[in-house]
Amino acid sequence: MHRSWQGSGLGPRSWARHPSGRRRPARGRVARERRGGAYARPVPSPTTDPAVRAAVRTGVSVSVATGLYGVSFGALSVAAGLDVPQTMVLSLLMFSGGSQFAAVGVIGAGGAVGAVVATAGLLGARNGLYGVQVAPLLGARGWRSLLAAQLTIDESTAVATAQPTRAAARAGFWWTGAGVFLLWNAFTLLGALLGDALGDPRRYGLDAAAGAAFLALLWPRLSSRGVLLVALAAAALALALTPLVPAGVPVLAAAALAVVVGALSDPPGTPDDADDAPVVHP
Repeated sequence: MHRSWQGSGLGPRSWARHPSGRRRPARGRVARERRGGAYARPVPSPTTDPAVRAAVRTGVSVSVATGLYGVSFGALSVAAGLDVPQTMVLSLLMFSGGSQFAAVGVIGAGGAVGAVVATAGLLGARNGLYGVQVAPLLGARGWRSLLAAQLTIDESTAVATAQPTRAAARAGFWWTGAGVFLLWNAFTLLGALLGDALGDPRRYGLDAAAGAAFLALLWPRLSSRGVLLVALAAAALALALTPLVPAGVPVLAAAALAVVVGALSDPPGTPDDADDAPVVHP
């Protein structure tokens, strides 16, 4: 009996007695062999998937470029009359750069609460459109869906939808959203504490960093003539409406134009559930 398992890599406890009197491998042993042997289904690790690693790198770089500009918001918010705690509550809960700048701009100009809410709401409404696009990619449920809603911003949406697979899209979304949230609020606190000592943050080029990063994400997706024409038409509409309508309306109008044209020209498909399936864009 001793020789039946010696040298085979199995110990006496790895065998269980069958009712017929014969011995058989214990269930745990069989399960381990199936997981690690011929029964195992190879699943690429997220840490070794090139697409996922590229998405993470992109998310980190975009987070740094965007987060640094939080210094400007912190300084402007304090200059507009908000104290440091109020600035941080606004930044943590609203978490939408355009809406935050618009809100403190109205506050600094002496606007009423209704004007603040309306202006910030118009600019933030685009995040609802983003949510419709990224929700099928993430498949988040429960508290994760609430967290995803908070992290759905320009940058996280752009990084996620630019990825070739669903696994990479998920990694890009979460890394970008969480990275921007942490860095934006950290630098907002720094800007609020230092205040006027920083001077105008635009002289450091921080106002252009976030826009440049967003354009770099968008540019590779303008790969066909039709998509390029839609983008140019949306940009032209936004520029034409800017001097005529309240802040936020040009962005919504341009987004609506792009969505309608895209839906009519190429109805979106349903992405495959597999993590390595290609992402289907409208």
